[in-house]
Amino acid sequence: MRTIPGFRKGCNLGGWLSQCYLSPEHIADFITEKDFEKIRNMGMDHVRLPVDYPLFETKEGEDIEQGYACIDRCMQWCEKYGLHVLLDLHKVPGYEFSKAEECHSFFTDLALRKRFIRIWDKLSRRYGKYDFVAFDLLNEIVDDSVCDDWNSLARETILQIRKNAKNNWILVGGTYYNSIFTVKNIFCPEEMEDDHIAYSFHFYEPHIFTHQAAEWEKNMTPDFRVPYPLSVKEYLEVSFRELNGAYSDVLLASDASLSGYDMLAAWFTEAVSVAETRNVPLYCGEYGVIDHANPDYALAWYRDIHSVFEKYNIGRAMWNYRGMGFGLREEEVPFL
Repeated sequence: MRTIPGFRKGCNLGGWLSQCYLSPEHIADFITEKDFEKIRNMGMDHVRLPVDYPLFETKEGEDIEQGYACIDRCMQWCEKYGLHVLLDLHKVPGYEFSKAEECHSFFTDLALRKRFIRIWDKLSRRYGKYDFVAFDLLNEIVDDSVCDDWNSLARETILQIRKNAKNNWILVGGTYYNSIFTVKNIFCPEEMEDDHIAYSFHFYEPHIFTHQAAEWEKNMTPDFRVPYPLSVKEYLEVSFRELNGAYSDVLLASDASLSGYDMLAAWFTEAVSVAETRNVPLYCGEYGVIDHANPDYALAWYRDIHSVFEKYNIGRAMWNYRGMGFGLREEEVPFL
C-alpha cells in the first residue's frame, strides 16, 4: 500500500490548541519547544496538530494574528527538530464533533460551507509553503447521513487548497467518528486526478476496552474495567452483562471467535482492500487506550495494533501526547 512520506509514526498534540481554554498561559506552558525535541528523540517523525478555529479567527471571521503565531511557532519547532506536521482542523464554525447532534446544518448551509472553504484557503496559503506539512480537513464527521454532502464539501475544499498548495498531502476521513468502517464511502481521489489525497481514519476498537470508565461516554460507568485481550464473544458478554449492550455494534458484526491481533486485523480488511484498489494511502489519525486501563493490558493492545499497522504499512499518530485521558506513557514508545 502507498504511504505518506514523513508520516509513519507520530502523536497528537491534543489539548494544546484545541479542546481547551485557549488562554495565553495555557498555550505557552502546555506544550513547549522541549516537547518537540522529546518527541523526535522518542523516534517519531511527525505530530498531528489539532486546532480550533477560535484560536485564529473571530466569530465574525476576522483573523487573530496571535493565534496564527502559535501555529507558526509549532511549524518552526517541527522544522528545527525534523518533524512533519499534520494540521488538523478540529472545530470549525458550525461544526464540532462533540456536539454533532446540533451541527447537521453545517453540511448543507451555504454560508457555513463557504466559510469552511475560506478557512482552508487561509491555512493553505500560510502553511502550504512547507513541504513537511499535510492537511487534515475536519475531525470526525459523526452522522452517516451527511456522507454525500461531506464528500461534496471535501472536494470543493481540496480544489481551493490546491490553488495555494500544489503538492501537500490532504487527508479526508469518513463518517461515524471517522471510522475505519466508513473509509469505503469516501470519494475516490482519481475523480479529481489528485494523487496526494489520503484516507484518514481513527481507531479505538474495541471501544469497550479503549474507553473503559471514560467520564464523557454516556453509557459508561466510572468503575467499569475490562481486560485485553478477550474474544469478540467475551466482550459482547461483558457489554450486555454490565453496560446494557453498549459498544456492541462493531462486535455484533464480527466473528465471535476472534481475539487479540486477529480481531484487530480483521477490522482493517475492508478499508485496506478499498485503499489498495484505489491506490490511496491509509493513515490512522488517532488511536489509543484511556489511562484508566491496566497498563499491562494497554501495552498488549498497543503491541497488537502496531503489528497491524506494520502489516498493512499504515502511518499513524497516537492519541495523545499529553493529558486528555490518553497521555503518552514512555514505556509504550518502543511499540510505536
